[in-house]
Amino acid sequence: MVASHASGHRPVWVKVGAVLLGLVVAIVLIVAFFPWDVLREPINRYVSERTGRKFEITRKLDVKPGLHLATVELDGVEFANPEWARDPYLLRAERAEFEIAYWRLLMGKLVLPRLKLSSPAIGLQLEGDGRRTWALSKDSSDTSTVPNIIGLVQVDGGTLNFLAKQQDLDLHAEFNYDNSRGEMPLQYAIKGLLHRQPLKGDGRTGDVLELNSGNRTPFPIEIDLRAGAAHLKAKGTVAELASLDGLDAQVDMRGQNLGNLYPVLGIALPQTPPYAIEGNLRKNGDLWELRTLTGRLGLSDISGDMQFDKAQKVPHLGGALRSRVLDMDDLGPLIGLAPTDRSARAVEGVAPPPTIAQTKQGRLDPNRKVLPDSPLDFERLRAMNADVKYVADRIDNVRQLPLDKGSVQVTLKDGVLTLDPLDLGVASGKVAGKIRIDATQNPADIRAALDVRSMQLERLIPKADKLKSSFGKLDGRINLSGRGNSVAGWLGGASGDVAAMTGRGQMSNLLLEVFGLDGGEIVKFLLEGDREVTLRCAAVAFDVGKGVMRGRNLLLDTSDTVFNGTGDINLADEKMNIVIRPQPKDKSILVLRTPLLIRGTFASPKVGVEAAPLAARGAAALALGAINPLLALAATLETGPGQDADCTEVLAQARKPESGEAAAGAAKARKQPAPTGNRS
Repeated sequence: MVASHASGHRPVWVKVGAVLLGLVVAIVLIVAFFPWDVLREPINRYVSERTGRKFEITRKLDVKPGLHLATVELDGVEFANPEWARDPYLLRAERAEFEIAYWRLLMGKLVLPRLKLSSPAIGLQLEGDGRRTWALSKDSSDTSTVPNIIGLVQVDGGTLNFLAKQQDLDLHAEFNYDNSRGEMPLQYAIKGLLHRQPLKGDGRTGDVLELNSGNRTPFPIEIDLRAGAAHLKAKGTVAELASLDGLDAQVDMRGQNLGNLYPVLGIALPQTPPYAIEGNLRKNGDLWELRTLTGRLGLSDISGDMQFDKAQKVPHLGGALRSRVLDMDDLGPLIGLAPTDRSARAVEGVAPPPTIAQTKQGRLDPNRKVLPDSPLDFERLRAMNADVKYVADRIDNVRQLPLDKGSVQVTLKDGVLTLDPLDLGVASGKVAGKIRIDATQNPADIRAALDVRSMQLERLIPKADKLKSSFGKLDGRINLSGRGNSVAGWLGGASGDVAAMTGRGQMSNLLLEVFGLDGGEIVKFLLEGDREVTLRCAAVAFDVGKGVMRGRNLLLDTSDTVFNGTGDINLADEKMNIVIRPQPKDKSILVLRTPLLIRGTFASPKVGVEAAPLAARGAAALALGAINPLLALAATLETGPGQDADCTEVLAQARKPESGEAAAGAAKARKQPAPTGNRS
């Protein structure tokens, strides 16, 4: 009786709590023992209707609810691709298991923190118009139907096909799982085509791929990939596979030409000889960094740091690079030439590309062109901005041009490339100035303004060190402007001013007498040895108008002889027509002095003498020799009519263009507006 009385007086909240607890237990029991598989067919129909393509759980459906997540298990699943796709299935797997955040789903967000697939066959395709097979609606370009977050992806084997027509990528990958491989049990092999070049590779990762990290620990990756002639090896870690965010890997890259990576990377790298580069590659958000870069570009070493920021409206490349030794053979590709044979074969493990010897016309063809006429790809200059500094501590293999060192600041902004300042050490002097290429115009507007300062002439003349020579110092300038999409095209239509000049110095008398065909002085040299003469002044100056260099001042004046030149050089036709007239200032015998001719093409220059005056002297010598052999020498007597030049006037004329067209072209080259990308 007492117990019954106590039970009847229990508080109401206890009764309500008991009812609620019983309801919760009942719901839990119902959910736990609910025959979820009865929903399989309704779910198949619902998903198929909503997506516009067939979806089927082929064998069994089960759900294991949790407090925040529900684990959904599908025994056999097939999900078709849209009709326009190449592969019939987006996903076909023996089993699929995924966690779904159903509280987030109620807020309209599809979040799959974990996805596990057994022997899947996956078919992904991306079209240029934005359609994608993994968009889960009838409108396959609607990215709102793509899962907002896919976290951990576990794959125990299977295949993946990925086709992206706009990126010109057709990829097939096979996965194989073996837990005996340690921390990277998932192995994959890749093959396909990238930009119509064969793509092949393999690698390993951890057993879990994190498509979105959610601040989880990065997982290990390893890859060995070949795309065409390029070869990439990388080993490190990554946090998010979808975006490669948190990438931290040591990479080794090799290939025939860095410029060939533009379609893949979207970075306008220069044309180069074969390369081998390694460094630490990192990605944080939209910022890519290649730190402690070292390697080779052909025969030249390279080191430094680079950054590529895609967060800006126009992606930006920055960095600082240095070469201890730069080989001149490696610069050919920059101006549209193929690499030399020694440069093409300099990098081990890279098949040599076609060399300049293989690509140019026959050496005996006098009409072949020497100036690089391969079109330069200015289109890619509009794809990004850049600010990169490069320094070469020493320049080797310079042949007749004694370059010592060099540095340049490369700036690219809104399609306008500037090399400013450009500083080259040449013959103990320097060439300094700037070059501007406006790629927003077609043909490109190209301007070069370079000053020559204090170069030692004896270092510029081949084998001059074999003579007792001290030529003095050379100053000058190159101011050219014009339009063109190749080096040859630009020079063939350029206008401006080219000049070089020097003041007093000393030079070999033998060199002058050989040029002047003075046999008497040559005999004296053989008997007494060489002697130096005073170099009073020299100037080589051209007015350049629409690709034709007209000599306005071609003069070399010494205490022994004055040389005056006239003529022109056609940069479009690559033909020369220069006449040099020596006039001695002293009397001499055995002189067959006659004008020197420099003619022919750049590919086949011809240096000789003017035949008529030489023939006249020869005929006179023969006629007088018939009378008396000693009289034949009279025909070779030189009376020395040459006069000292007005060096002040000569140097003044060399510094100033004469024609209006040349002056306007030189002024435009020097002006070089700021690189805003606008027409000027």
